[in-house]
Amino acid sequence: MMRLELRDVRKSFGTLEVLAGISLHVAASEFVSILGPSGAGKSTLFQLLTGGLKGEGEMLFDGAPLDGRPFAFMPQRDALMPWRRVIDNAALGLEVQGMSRRAARERVTPLLAEFGLAGFERAWPAELSGGMRQRAALLRTVVQERNMLLLDEPFGALDALTRASMQRWLEAMWQSHRWTALLITHDVREAVLLSDRIYMFSARPARVVSEIAVPLPRPRTGRADLAREAAAIEAGILDTLLGAADPQTVSRPSNGDDHD
Repeated sequence: MMRLELRDVRKSFGTLEVLAGISLHVAASEFVSILGPSGAGKSTLFQLLTGGLKGEGEMLFDGAPLDGRPFAFMPQRDALMPWRRVIDNAALGLEVQGMSRRAARERVTPLLAEFGLAGFERAWPAELSGGMRQRAALLRTVVQERNMLLLDEPFGALDALTRASMQRWLEAMWQSHRWTALLITHDVREAVLLSDRIYMFSARPARVVSEIAVPLPRPRTGRADLAREAAAIEAGILDTLLGAADPQTVSRPSNGDDHD
């Protein structure tokens, strides 16, 4: 079943055209990534989905016009509240929805071990490693039990080793829960590791220049037998991206100010 479908979605800021007719879809329990150069409008697309911006075109969810916000959204930075302990940061989204703090804590507590946070319930965000902060942020996102996850470069601020560890962890979590997910990333290897399909955007104004399936079996981490196939897919994606953008923009993280 198709969960999310976008048809000819467009967005301009005055005379600046950012999205020039984006069409894509995400099926139920599918993990889909969007790759493209910085400034191509990927984060702008997420703002349209979450209601932060208004655009043109059709956005359908479960076959009906998008009404309300069925998404759990994880931004580029963990955005943990420094004055709230881990358990209360993880419960924040539930409290915003009207759940009492006690009930929200009860919902979060059984998941702490699965997210690698058992024993850190009372810790402050400043006491956590970067990877633990991201796991706490993802727990805050998924515990809301929305129909779909929107992940905007969730590991972009991490060092290379922590990022690789988090990618492996997210793949294992997705296999366990089979969330429907749409990921923005600049990391080609990350997209191939995690995705069932990948959409590649052109430079601004963004168009879909290619859609590629990733038919590799799971799990994909720790599989030497898949390395050659994964490398071939990555090479093809890079050829496409570098043909449409300055090579330096393909992996450079956005600073959040360029309508990415």
